Amino acid sequence: MRINKFLANSGIASRRKVEEYITSGRVKVNGSVNTNLATDIKEDDVVLVDDNLVTLTTKLEYYAINKPKGFVSTASDDRGRKTVVSLIDTKARIYPVGRLDYDSEGLLLLTNDGDLTNKLTHPKHNISKTYIVRIDDKLSESEKQKLEGGIVLEGYKLHPCNISIIQQNLKFTELQIVIYEGRNREIRKMFNSIEKNVIFLKRIKIADLSLGNLKRGAYRVLTNKEINYLKNL
Repeated sequence: MRINKFLANSGIASRRKVEEYITSGRVKVNGSVNTNLATDIKEDDVVLVDDNLVTLTTKLEYYAINKPKGFVSTASDDRGRKTVVSLIDTKARIYPVGRLDYDSEGLLLLTNDGDLTNKLTHPKHNISKTYIVRIDDKLSESEKQKLEGGIVLEGYKLHPCNISIIQQNLKFTELQIVIYEGRNREIRKMFNSIEKNVIFLKRIKIADLSLGNLKRGAYRVLTNKEINYLKNL
């Protein structure tokens, strides 16, 4: 098994994150630092991350949570902020699949399945994500079309998105937005680019997996049907 897959399946972190660990010299195999992503791990190899022994996870766990505001989408935080992982009662080393920023809420998946995490977060798979968004102003048809076409942010052209207006008045506009990338703070930056502020953001769907009536801060275990659905996207 390749070293990145071994580490991801051990519950250390997502596939892309453990690749950073490897290339930065934090991983040792049989006593020697290993920075080669192509390394194959055998059954009798001793693998350490930051000098801590890593063992392969045998049981994979899958959760959906309604992330509240005021929590970070990480397994730990060096600034002492509350993490979404702390909301789930498990001894497994799970981690979030992608992210919702500190001030956002809604559907977030957590697991120790590195392969699924990589599939759901890799841009090439174009997994749709649906949000309810409220901005502090009206949105004109021309502004809507500009955002839907895929604007350039920080030198990168975003994929097209779909925007539907739910309600609009002089004080705010409530929208449903479907995006296919999920770059860091993407929706907030989209609206900042046309001088609008996001005052509420909630993710309600990942592909066709819905948040449903899950309460803020509550979580549930994914069903086998849901797990298989996500794996076959």
